[in-house]
Amino acid sequence: MPHPGLMPRSDPILALMRLVFVSALLVLVALMAWYFLGSRPGPVHNPAAQPLPIAARAELAADEQATIQLFERVSPAVVFITSVAVQRDWFRMNILEIPQGQGSGFIWSREGYIVTNFHVIKDGRQWRVALADQTTWRARLVGYEASQDLAVLKIDAPADRLSPIELGTSRDLKVGQRVFAIGNPFGLDHSMSMGIISGLNREIESVTRRRIQGVIQTDAAINPGNSGGPLLDSAGRLIGVNTAIFSPSGASAGVGFAVPVDTVNRIVPDLIRDGRVTRAGLGVFLADESAARRAGLEGVMIHEVQPGSAAEKAGLLGNRSDEDRNRLRGDILLAVNGQRITNSSDLFKILEKHKVGETVTVTIDRLGQRLDVPVTLQALYD
Repeated sequence: MPHPGLMPRSDPILALMRLVFVSALLVLVALMAWYFLGSRPGPVHNPAAQPLPIAARAELAADEQATIQLFERVSPAVVFITSVAVQRDWFRMNILEIPQGQGSGFIWSREGYIVTNFHVIKDGRQWRVALADQTTWRARLVGYEASQDLAVLKIDAPADRLSPIELGTSRDLKVGQRVFAIGNPFGLDHSMSMGIISGLNREIESVTRRRIQGVIQTDAAINPGNSGGPLLDSAGRLIGVNTAIFSPSGASAGVGFAVPVDTVNRIVPDLIRDGRVTRAGLGVFLADESAARRAGLEGVMIHEVQPGSAAEKAGLLGNRSDEDRNRLRGDILLAVNGQRITNSSDLFKILEKHKVGETVTVTIDRLGQRLDVPVTLQALYD
């Protein structure tokens, strides 16, 4: 019993516990009040919702307007090509058409000639060309030059449906110049990409393993389906035909290649006229390039001279035997018009710049004797 007249003394620990309990209770009450009264989610939908106002903007920049106008003007010249293989179904006794590939092309003239890559059409037996107006036409093969990856098709569409492309030149192109590619990448209709010329005078290998010379390198996005489509300058003129990309993944990696338009404009008329390309040449078969090395010389050796050829008329000699049946090596071609030859690609590159009927001076090594021989170039056909 407590002493009379004295209040019991409270335990300080018990008082502290009571204080903590009361504080916690107050905090809990406050949190519950905040949750149920202050943060309850509102309704999800708002019946008064309206589209946001559209912000005003100035006119399109001059370069944007120029790009739009270029696309609208040139895209009608770009076509979509499907290559089809034909196979007979003996069970149902009908013909099956099996798509083999797709690519782009462009209208060369109102006569219905279409230019594309050889590799776009090479696996097909039939071809369909879709124009910008969404009409589709069966095409016939006019001719191709596989070593330059170029081909020409023909459709019988009315002239008023055809918008030929305008040609430029590739001889005065500059690295850094803006370029545009129009085609059908991944089958997407009439897509445009933009870039610059990244390099000039590149060499790439064609499907025939011959080197395509003077190729344009660009960073404009070129993907599967762009092949055969036009590469354009800022005036909308054709400066190249998109033909290949360098990419480990198979998609554009900013390194695309185009056959220069000057090459295209030399080859396409031959294909339209004759169905094949006429090249200027000597009329010889070349030996393996190592043969000249074994002789201690740079250049290429003539293995055989074709009878009646320009080379035979000029007196060039291939591998042969003398009166005692000793084997004599053929003439080794060292230069043409002073331009040095170190391999067969050098020879082809030099001769491609000349026309049939032109006379060139061929420098040869004949069994250790250096000679200059005039040769009037003849027509060669692939």
